[in-house]
Amino acid sequence: MHAFQLIAAGTPGAGTTFIAGGTDLLQLMKNNVIAPDQVVDLAGAHLRGITATSIELRLGALETMADVAAHPEVRRGWPAISQALLLSASPQIRNMGTMGGNLLQRTRCVYFRDTAFACNKRHPGSGCPAIAGENREHAILGASDSCIATHPSDFPVALMAMGAGVAITAAGGGTRVVPLADFYRLPGDTPEIETILQPGDVITQIVVPASEAAKRSVYMKVRDRSSFAYALASAAVAIEIRDNRILHAGIALGGVAPMPWRAAKAEQALIGATADAAAFEHAGRLATEGARAAGMNAYKIALAQRAVTRALMEAAHPTAETGVL
Repeated sequence: MHAFQLIAAGTPGAGTTFIAGGTDLLQLMKNNVIAPDQVVDLAGAHLRGITATSIELRLGALETMADVAAHPEVRRGWPAISQALLLSASPQIRNMGTMGGNLLQRTRCVYFRDTAFACNKRHPGSGCPAIAGENREHAILGASDSCIATHPSDFPVALMAMGAGVAITAAGGGTRVVPLADFYRLPGDTPEIETILQPGDVITQIVVPASEAAKRSVYMKVRDRSSFAYALASAAVAIEIRDNRILHAGIALGGVAPMPWRAAKAEQALIGATADAAAFEHAGRLATEGARAAGMNAYKIALAQRAVTRALMEAAHPTAETGVL
C-alpha cells in the first residue's frame, strides 16, 4: 500500500512517519531520537514537478534540492530559492533531500540530538538544558522558557520572504494551501509540536507567488565555515524598487528562531523609503526587535542585523558575491 492509499484508508496514526529523501529522518532514527511505529515511503506518490508561470512557482514535494536549485526558471524568477538551496548541506545531500522534507527538518540542537540529555522536544516536561548551557547556536527570537532551539533549514527562509504557501493533503481527504507563516508553531509550552500537520497529513506542493520582488530576491547566510554548516544567522529579502523607491519588501531571518522568522516591522519601514544604506541599516535593526539572548548567543543580534542589511544592499545593487558572508 503506497502513501495515498494509506491516507485514503484513514489508517495513518500518530506513530506513522512518512519518508522522502530520508536525509534527516534516518539519522534521527539511527540515533534513537525518534522511533516511529511505521515508516511509509512517499516514492510512489507522484509528487514531482517544477512549474513556473507568470503567476506562481509550484514545486512538487518530492523534487530534490539539487534539481530545484539548478532549474533556470527558479534561478531567474525566484533566485533566493536557488541561492538558499545551494548554500545548504553537501552536493550528495542536495541530490537526495526533498522540498517537503526540507520544510520539516528537525533542529540541530545538540541537546535534542543527543538522547543522553533531557529535552522538552523529545520528552515534554523534562527540561531544556540549552537555556543555562551551551547555547551559542540557539534562538534569540520566538523562543520560550521551554525551548530555545532554532529551525535549521535555509530553503524555507527564502520561501517566507516571498509569501509562499504549503499544499497539504489531509488523512481524511482534501487538499488545502496554508501560508508558510501559519505552517510552523512557536514552542511556547509545547515545543514538541512544531507544525500544524496532523497524523496522516502529507505536504504535496510548495506554492510561491511570482512578483517583481521575487525576481530581485537574495539569500545571505552567515556560518562558521563555508561548507556544510548551518546558519548562525541568515536573511532572505525580496524587494521591488522603482525610481530608487521601495514599493514592496519581504524579509525573513534564519538561524535565529524556532521557525523562519518574518520581519514584518522591518518590511513596513522600507515601503516608500529610498533604497539606500540608511534605510537598509534601519530595517536591519528593526528585524531583530524583541530579541532576547540566552547568554552565549547574544552576538546573533548584531549578526542578524548585518545579514539583513547586506542582503538588502545586494538585492538593490547586485554583485557577483551573493550568498555567503
